[in-house]
Amino acid sequence: MMPLARYFVFAGGGLMALLFVADFFSPKAVAESGVHSAGPVDKTTLRIRSEQKFPERIVFDTTQPTIVPKAAQTQSAQAELPGPAPAPEITASARVRETFAQFSPAEPKKADTVVKKKKTAKAPGQPMRFARSPFGTSTW
Repeated sequence: MMPLARYFVFAGGGLMALLFVADFFSPKAVAESGVHSAGPVDKTTLRIRSEQKFPERIVFDTTQPTIVPKAAQTQSAQAELPGPAPAPEITASARVRETFAQFSPAEPKKADTVVKKKKTAKAPGQPMRFARSPFGTSTW
């Protein structure tokens, strides 16, 4: 046999044997042995108690007629109602003036914060040096 197949046969057989041994030594349930301490148990009725209290039941009375909203008022009835006068037409330049009149400028930045430039580790006055190719000038 191939080694992999032989591994599965032996490992699977060993695990199956362990299951039979564990089943033999495990305690059996009381219901399976047929011994009842207080007679047969009626399993047809289940009673579940809960510590959680739910809100009271809401009952809708469907015998009363439905409340219908009043019909929408017509435009003529709305025109008779006293109300605010319509806003006068405003020109474009007047709108711009109103917009700038309501504008409040933001506070200017404080001059206390100074941004420092990062310094390089290069010593002043020294020329930059480059590595020289041992083959002469490069032709790129």
